[in-house]
Parts: sequence; C-alpha cells; structure tokens
Amino acid sequence: MSLLLKRSPFQLAVIAGLLIGCAYPPMPGITIWIGFIPLIHIWLTETPKESSRWSFFAGVIAHLISFYWIGLNSGATLVPVLLSLIGAILYLSIFWAVVGWLLTTIELRFRNSMAIMPFLWASMEWIRSFGPLGFPWENLAITQSKFLPLIQMIDVTGSEGVGFWIILLNVILYIFIRTKKPGQKLIFTLALVFFIPWIYGSLRLKHFDNIPNPEMRTIAAIQPNVNPNQKWEAAYRNRLYTIMDSLNSNAYALEPELVLWPEAALPAYMRVSSSRQKFELQVAETGIPLMMGTVDYERYDGERRVYNGSIYFGVEGNKMYHKIFLVPFAEYIPLSGYFSVLKKLNFGQANFTKGTEFITFPLDSILFSNMICYESSHPAIARGFVRNGARFLTIEANDAWLQNSSGVRQHFELARLRAVEQRTGIIRSANTGISGVIQPSGRVYNKVYFGDQAIFKGDVVLNQGLTFYGRYGSVFAQMCFILTFIQVLWLKRRLK
Repeated sequence: MSLLLKRSPFQLAVIAGLLIGCAYPPMPGITIWIGFIPLIHIWLTETPKESSRWSFFAGVIAHLISFYWIGLNSGATLVPVLLSLIGAILYLSIFWAVVGWLLTTIELRFRNSMAIMPFLWASMEWIRSFGPLGFPWENLAITQSKFLPLIQMIDVTGSEGVGFWIILLNVILYIFIRTKKPGQKLIFTLALVFFIPWIYGSLRLKHFDNIPNPEMRTIAAIQPNVNPNQKWEAAYRNRLYTIMDSLNSNAYALEPELVLWPEAALPAYMRVSSSRQKFELQVAETGIPLMMGTVDYERYDGERRVYNGSIYFGVEGNKMYHKIFLVPFAEYIPLSGYFSVLKKLNFGQANFTKGTEFITFPLDSILFSNMICYESSHPAIARGFVRNGARFLTIEANDAWLQNSSGVRQHFELARLRAVEQRTGIIRSANTGISGVIQPSGRVYNKVYFGDQAIFKGDVVLNQGLTFYGRYGSVFAQMCFILTFIQVLWLKRRLK
C-alpha cells in the first residue's frame, strides 16, 4: 500500500475514483474503506490548486461509475439526457474540489488537516443536501447499506455519521501505512474505530429483531411491470386498465388492511376522473383503503398547476398528496416558480408544481404517509412525515426510466436508510421494481426484483415514536460543521 502512494497525482486520483465509485450499490461497499487513502495523500502533499483539481478529477470518475444511470433515462431524448448526466457529474464533483482545496490550505498553514477531514466531509454532505439541487443520494452511507450493523447509527447521526466514520477509518489507515513501525496505540485505535460501529450496530439489530409482538399493519402492494412509455398511448389504454384491474382484484383477494399501487399507475387525473368511482365503490364494499399514484391539477389565479401526486381512497373519503421533492430538470426546472420564463424551456421534462404539505392518511386508528419515488432519497422528507404523525411510510416509485441499472438498486437501498433513520416500517411499490417491505432495522422481506410482475402482502412494523434524528434532524452534521470552524480557530491560535 505504501508503494501506491508513490504514484503520480493523476494515478492516485484515478485509483481513488475507481475505488469509491465501485463502492456504490449494487456492489458491496468494501472498497470505500480504503478508497480515500489516495485522495488523502493528495490533500496532504499537493498545493491547494492541484489538490482541488485532482479531487475534482477523482470525483468525476467516481460519479461517472456510480451515477452513469442518469444517462439512461428512456423518458427523454438523447441530448437532454446526456446534458443531465454531464451536469450532475460536474456539479457533484465541485464539492469534492472545494473539500480538497480547503484541506490542503489548512494543511499548508497549520499542518494538522487530518483531524479535520472527517468533520469537513460530514459538513459537506449536509450542505450538499440543501436547495433544489440537493442530492443526499450521494452520501457515503448508501455504500454501507448492505452492512446492516454499520448503518444502525443513523437513527442518531443521520447518514452523515456513516460518511464521518468512513473518512475517519481512511485517515487512520493512511497514518498506519505511513508509519514504519505502528505502535500498539495506533493498532488499538484502528481496531477501536473499525469495530465499535459493528458492535453497536449488532446490539441494535438484536434489539429490533427481538421486540415482542410489534404493532404492525398488513399491506398488499402491486408491481405491474408496465412500460411507462406506453402508458399514455391511446392504443394501450384499455390494455393497461385491464392489467391493473386484474392485479388490483388479486391484491384485494389477499384481504390486507391497505392496497398500494405504484407511482402514476394509470393515464388519468384520478381525482377528477370518472374512473375513480369504481375504486371508491370497491373501498366502500370491502372496507380496505387504496393508495394510488396519480397526476393531479388545480387552477390558481388563472394558472393551471399540475402535480405529481397520490390519491388515497379511504373508508371515510378521498385525500390527495402532492409530491414535495421533485426531480430537477426531469419533473421541473429549478427556480421556475420564481421566474416564469423558465417554464417555457422544453428539455422533454414535465413541468410539475411542488407540493408544500406533509400529508398523513388515516388507517383505522393510526396515520401513515406516502413518499413518491425520488423523495425517498431525501432524509428530510421522511422525517417531515414521521414528525407529522405517520406511524409507517409507503413509497410509490417508477424506476423503469432507469432501465435495469444500478440506479434501480441504489434507489431501493435508500429506502432502507430511511427505515433505519426513523425506525419505521416501509413498504415500496415500484412499477417495474424493486418492491418490498423494509423493517425498522433495515431488514428486507417480500422483495420483488426488477422486471417481475407480482402482487405481494407483507407486515409493516409501526414506529414507536421519534428517533433522535427524527426529533432533532442533522444535529450531528451541524456539530461537525461547527467543530470544523472551532478546530481551525484553535489551530490558528496555537500557531500564533
């Protein structure tokens, strides 16, 4: 490993990008445990300008490997799709460049940047989640989602806590390989940092696996496996309704407490469509509510606003939810709500208006909430629903646009992170997959793979109240942000 660090900055950046990029699902995230070591060497030995440049280059490689699927969107033409992929890769890599510049600047001035690295990285992940281009999808926690003990900490630290641990582990390993004769203290520190999350997480898993008689609800979900490009074609309309009616009848035959459909399942504005009457009648006759993804619209000040939403056919009436966290440049143009001229731009995207309310739906004596597709990538959305009283969460998705890519797998793994953060059960219905039931521990049951058509029934465990993260949000990341400044000020004072 020490020979590795003698390579050129170009080679180090390539190696780091490959190791980090290959750690994202569907690959197990082991390579990221050493993936930042080449970058750390760059941060410690180059000038701020060079460090920023090579960090950006490493980010481009890592993001191209992990998020290539952005360029597979079958719902848009080639040019907008490629521009979206290039724009996303460059945008995300800028954050890496800023981190590299800051760390090298601190190293040159104070010679103690390694102590700041984990704090600065966690701060960056938190900052990157803000705004219309917020992308917590990239947070390093997703690389560890298959290692359940390692992600159990996020109900306290949020996903940024896992990123902190990964960078800390890389820093200690870097010190280890740069030390000619590692002493017992260094070996003990390395073992402590590596094994504490595993031990803590194993105990937490055991706790959630052994809760006696957990409160739950039985839900049936549909994965229809329908080509979304055909959905709005007039020639396919009757065929689609026949498929969904058949699957829905089979789901009701399972006698669940709720039936869940995927995102935008039918080519209709269901709230105002006459088709809703048969679903209302079915709910009235069976006493089993139905949650269905649908587009919606309303008139506001003479303007027609269109929403991506879901309609709940409840025993006591219907209720709508409008998607809050929209996909930029796919479902809307950022800032178009402030500058109407942007709505005239046409890249093949939808022009949805974002919702504003964390809606809950009544199911017998409890409440639950529904997230739509991309929303499950953002911790703040799940947190908002649970804080508003939701005892479990449903997810409606349509990942067919991404084809059979790693993006489909990553999207499902993000739902596992949300379940652990809020310690709540989640059931996911995706048009072409992946669907399944996720328990508060992150364990997955009733998994339906991509490309299969299926109806499944599962028991979804209810949460028992707010977690630390649910109550206080990204306090850990905020503390890392504050401690980064405190460390810099302390180093500056010590230098004087």
